[in-house]
Amino acid sequence: MDKFDVIIVGAGVVGLAIAAKLSKQFKKVLLIDKNARFGEETSSRNSEVIHAGIYYPQNSLKAQLCVKGKNRLYQYCKDRAIPHRRIGKLLVAQNEDEEAFLEKTLFVASNNDVHDLVWQSSAQLYKSEPALSACAALLSPSTGIIDVHSYMQSLLTEFEAHGGMFVANTEMLSAVPENHGFMVTLKSVNDFMSVACDNLINSGGLHSIKLATSIESLLPEFIPQLHWCRGHYFSYSGKSPFQKLIYPIPDSTGLGIHASIDVGGQLKFGPDTDYIDELKYGVDESLKDKFYQAISKYFPKVERHKLQPAYSGVRPKLQGMNDSFQDFMIQSHHHHNIKGLINLFGIDSPGLTSSLAISDYVAKAIIDD
Repeated sequence: MDKFDVIIVGAGVVGLAIAAKLSKQFKKVLLIDKNARFGEETSSRNSEVIHAGIYYPQNSLKAQLCVKGKNRLYQYCKDRAIPHRRIGKLLVAQNEDEEAFLEKTLFVASNNDVHDLVWQSSAQLYKSEPALSACAALLSPSTGIIDVHSYMQSLLTEFEAHGGMFVANTEMLSAVPENHGFMVTLKSVNDFMSVACDNLINSGGLHSIKLATSIESLLPEFIPQLHWCRGHYFSYSGKSPFQKLIYPIPDSTGLGIHASIDVGGQLKFGPDTDYIDELKYGVDESLKDKFYQAISKYFPKVERHKLQPAYSGVRPKLQGMNDSFQDFMIQSHHHHNIKGLINLFGIDSPGLTSSLAISDYVAKAIIDD
């Protein structure tokens, strides 16, 4: 029977980052994903933004790992020639209440060790972004964009170069703790097999709860409720009228329908917030009105016919529809008392930005185990 030092379940961007990191620490690391390729779900259906770490509550994992991860990610992209741009972002206010939010944001960002935000008056904005309508904004120069697919491919290449093994079309059916490790049952295409491992990492994203319930001895109180939150995106034809990413003031459900540009120069708008019970990825044309209304607040000359349904992504949120902030949840032995098991729950935004910092956090948790 095959025996591994580590099995990582889920080859999204976070699973890949963890795999690349652990392949340098351990000889035998197996990464599996139930899909035909890596990163087919949340990781390939997002805004492809490198976040600065501005909004998150001080000392939260999201705040700490986003700021650390951002710096690591820029360096990683530079070292490996991964397409990315430190394009900058404008967080825009439309009235006095929203301006007050910007002032508060300066304070929150500073507590999170983000000290590069610059206040922009309406006159400055008109000069730099004439298509934009706003009475004030904060410029975040360290916000950027990345080609996520190239980044994931690079992580996989690094993982395999260090002897790691990636197997697609393979799902974990169950895991039983035994002999200071786990006996894991896998289904690969139509074959069933059992493999042993010392450490098991649940990085299943949207399916992390289902995986957790298949781990024997993991008590239900350590398995949180996860919500699937779909976000739709519309692309905008023609040349982008914006040089930077444009974000409205965030609301309780997320960062709002923002304008982002990918590394190829394509402008898109999204995501909205749509809590769902089953995984479906369509973008209904009927959403165009909602998008048009939201976008026209900061882009009054938006042309409705240039908006085209593009794609949608589903985020694994611990935060329900009317809940307050929920942090990343990374559980190790110290939480659930099962040696060698690490569960990652609710790794939504800024999971991509934080991915390398999350991999460091998980590697340390394994050593501390």
